[in-house]
Amino acid sequence: MTNSLTEAGAGYGFYFDQSACTGCKACSVACKDKHDLPVGISWRRVVEYSGGSWKMEGNTFTPNVFTYYTSISCNHCENPVCMQVCPTTAMSRREDGTVYVDEDKCVGCRYCEWACPYSAPQFNPESGHMSKCDLCYDYRQDGQDPACVTACPSRALDWGPIDELREKHGDVDAVAPLPDPSVTKPHLVITPHRDAQPWQSGTGKINNPEEI
Repeated sequence: MTNSLTEAGAGYGFYFDQSACTGCKACSVACKDKHDLPVGISWRRVVEYSGGSWKMEGNTFTPNVFTYYTSISCNHCENPVCMQVCPTTAMSRREDGTVYVDEDKCVGCRYCEWACPYSAPQFNPESGHMSKCDLCYDYRQDGQDPACVTACPSRALDWGPIDELREKHGDVDAVAPLPDPSVTKPHLVITPHRDAQPWQSGTGKINNPEEI
């Protein structure tokens, strides 16, 4: 993937093929390993979402159930609320549109953590500062893909200029259990699973809340 934007200010983002994700969590493990994250901090998480009901046909009841996975991290949003609530401007945006934590300014107040609907900023007790995905800035500077993208065995993840990703894959960014995308306008494109539920009317539940 090229490291140059197609136009100034377009910004980078992630593409996720939900139909290809098996929930193996290789992306999450690769992220933790690359950034040497302590226990309890996961910049990329895989959500297992399932639900369904019984369908009656005549006198016969048949199950109508579903399960799918969603790999999620910081979406480097167009309208990042984490930056808006940060009292020290520690939540910053690079010229390429990616949002990162300036640790020299961060006081660990956790306002960004509480404001982000995707739970992207996370408090690191070892440093006393907030931490989050920066789309593997150092890797990208060396012409490499982010660790999570490289690690995915089913190639369900990709990254690049968000305009290019939308042109190639569409503009879906709101699948349950993700929140209303109008709040932050995430730089995220999803190819939905065949059973994907709308964000505002999902009938399922998260099965692994302790992991996310």
